[in-house]
Amino acid sequence: MFRLASTQALLLPAIVTGLVLASDGALPGGSAQSSLLTSEFIFEAAPFPSCHASTIVETPRGLVAAWFGGTAERNPDVGIWVSRRGGSRWTTPVEVADGVQSQELRYPTWNPVLFHTKDGKLWLYYKFGARPSTWEGARKWSADEGKTWSAEQRLPAGILGPIKDKPLVLPDGTIVSGSSVENGKWNAWIERSTDGGKSFTRFGPITVPDALDIPGAGAIAEAAEVNAPGNEVAGAVHTKLYPPAKTTVGIIQPAVVSLGGHHLRFYARSHTRAARIAVADSMDDGKTWTQARFIDLPNPTSGIDAVRLKDGRIVLIFNNSYNERTPLNLAVSTDGEHFRVFKTLEDGPGQYSDPALVQA
Repeated sequence: MFRLASTQALLLPAIVTGLVLASDGALPGGSAQSSLLTSEFIFEAAPFPSCHASTIVETPRGLVAAWFGGTAERNPDVGIWVSRRGGSRWTTPVEVADGVQSQELRYPTWNPVLFHTKDGKLWLYYKFGARPSTWEGARKWSADEGKTWSAEQRLPAGILGPIKDKPLVLPDGTIVSGSSVENGKWNAWIERSTDGGKSFTRFGPITVPDALDIPGAGAIAEAAEVNAPGNEVAGAVHTKLYPPAKTTVGIIQPAVVSLGGHHLRFYARSHTRAARIAVADSMDDGKTWTQARFIDLPNPTSGIDAVRLKDGRIVLIFNNSYNERTPLNLAVSTDGEHFRVFKTLEDGPGQYSDPALVQA
């Protein structure tokens, strides 16, 4: 069973869906509905008008989800909210972290990430700062699977933690986190810890060479589309366009998976002329990495996530478009390179972006 959480920015609360994937990647019974076990809102009435960047984790007591919410992205009142599902419903969301620096200063918070370290401790990593270029990293931990949280711990200068997607925790406990920096150019980094997060080493920057950033026919066609004037009618749902970049900006938000043995791969969001998902590889458990290159799946500068199933296949959740953050799709691969879309989760107007995905 998959568990995923996705937020439609500015419009909808987080949605959690469960589904079954057959052994060949096909939908059971040949029907999209037959594969859908649960589709539900975490909450119906929100204590904030906007939420985004969801994360989800399975615990022995059930599911835990988190996201950032407030008046609007970048507003100082944006905090990190958490809800738990241990029975038949989700708990009322609770704000567990904020960007308060002093009585006079509060920063917005961003991109929470939930995951367990090998010792079973549940961690919540997040960012705070006025904008992505000035982010600093922070974290909290929970000994009771998300009911209560520790005091905030600031990460060392230069360490941001997993930037959007859950890190890969290797069998020996090594944490391999996909991180990134947005300061003019976008650059991906890997932050690696062999002591449960007490200290980190960094590798990077990793980006796509400009020479590889060649748009195909799909990106060229959709780059010519423009947002229609007057489509942002008050109260209406509209679909904003995110066209391919005119020059190579770079890649961010890597989702790290194992391809077997010491071979790791990350899948990253890109803001490029090609407008496709980028990958990079490590053959030494994440100590060193290649430069990035593109695979065939499109990316409208939108967050993605990836998971390696217990049978070795890779599943990606992404927006199957060069310039829109709808539809939201699942694709499966036996080699981590060539993917087949097998499920459309959402295809309505608006945007379904920055999803999170785990195998329960």
